[in-house]
Amino acid sequence: MKVAVNISKIDGELYAPSSKSYTHRAITVASLSDECVVHRPLISADTLATIRACEAFGAGIERKDDRLIINGIKGKPAVPENVIDVANSGTTLRFMTAVAALTDGVTVLTGDSSIRTRPNQPLLDVLGRLGVEAFSTRDNGCAPLVVRGGLKGAITTIDGSISSQFISALLIACPLTTKSTTLSIKGEMKSRPYVDVTTEILEAAGCEILLEETNNIKFIIPANQKYNLKDYKVPGDFSSASYILAAAAVTGSTVAVKNMFPSKQGDIVIIEVLKRMGADVSWDKVKGIIRVTGNGLKGTTFDAGATPDLVPTIAVLAACADGVTVIENAEHVRYKETDRLHAMALELTKMGITVKEEPDQLTITGGALRGANLHGWHDHRIVMALSIAGMVAGDTTIDTIESVEISYPNFFEEMQSIGADFKIF
Repeated sequence: MKVAVNISKIDGELYAPSSKSYTHRAITVASLSDECVVHRPLISADTLATIRACEAFGAGIERKDDRLIINGIKGKPAVPENVIDVANSGTTLRFMTAVAALTDGVTVLTGDSSIRTRPNQPLLDVLGRLGVEAFSTRDNGCAPLVVRGGLKGAITTIDGSISSQFISALLIACPLTTKSTTLSIKGEMKSRPYVDVTTEILEAAGCEILLEETNNIKFIIPANQKYNLKDYKVPGDFSSASYILAAAAVTGSTVAVKNMFPSKQGDIVIIEVLKRMGADVSWDKVKGIIRVTGNGLKGTTFDAGATPDLVPTIAVLAACADGVTVIENAEHVRYKETDRLHAMALELTKMGITVKEEPDQLTITGGALRGANLHGWHDHRIVMALSIAGMVAGDTTIDTIESVEISYPNFFEEMQSIGADFKIF
């Protein structure tokens, strides 16, 4: 599918979609608990993959109105009867690889063509040191993955520079073993806020994880724990809201986004970035409403280490700003659904913007965007970000737009409701 985008102004209010990151974690931890109701989950292609995987491990999950009613497996996942297909969800693959380590048998996990190129070797290596046979069928660290259960606690390390999902996966599984685990992080822990979200939900389930930060980050995970997540409400998603807020900022419009309450989400930093670039931003934290008015943007420097999912949004803001913006500390952004640094550099160049691409950063000189035929790279965040750029340039066509089903299924319809000139064909 494609979308034709013309110059647009927007005005109105939208509810932010519920957080994909929180939804994945809430479903997983609830499934490892006894009985739980998850309120306002995001139902998207990615979270449906997590639901199907948890059902494969024995959880009963019923969708009712805006709730998921989960009959959990009490920390004892069954051996799946079939291969687990995670579709395009990297989070599902990493989390369920760790959950598979808790079974008494063998689990096979795979996904679509994109998932089968994404790295998992650091997680497989740690699981091997924790008593699990875990390997890639092609011996390249990528899915399909085979996991033979037998997880045991130990003192070990993991490289924190590639994906926080490896760390989150281990934090979810290791409390359910019979021996305590000490997990030290080697190097910089990229995307740390996502690990903070994981520990927040684990704490809500009654789990104890000790954090030490001296020379390096160390998680001390006591064994023989039980999860007891009973009732959980998923907050709004700052990653998805960033496209709405950015659209107002780059088109000189005013928009309000609801369901935006304080949380541990790293992408909350979009508020400060917009302010720093010159947008008029207000946030009523009690009512959960963020209001943005575009007011002429200027370049900035953005460290993507903790918040890689914001890079496509920041790249579009940079393209519309006066001056130069540097997106730095971003090599890990290349290991997402696609190489997002390269994708944004290539597509913005098609729109007449000067972009210098380096291994771990983009340098973007703002200018006059022109319409172009763009490739969405089958990546939801690339598609949504380029759609915002198209609202400034006009006469823009983007393909592979069905990928928004991964995180924000109603993106186009909701943006149209506040004035975006989108035509899907």
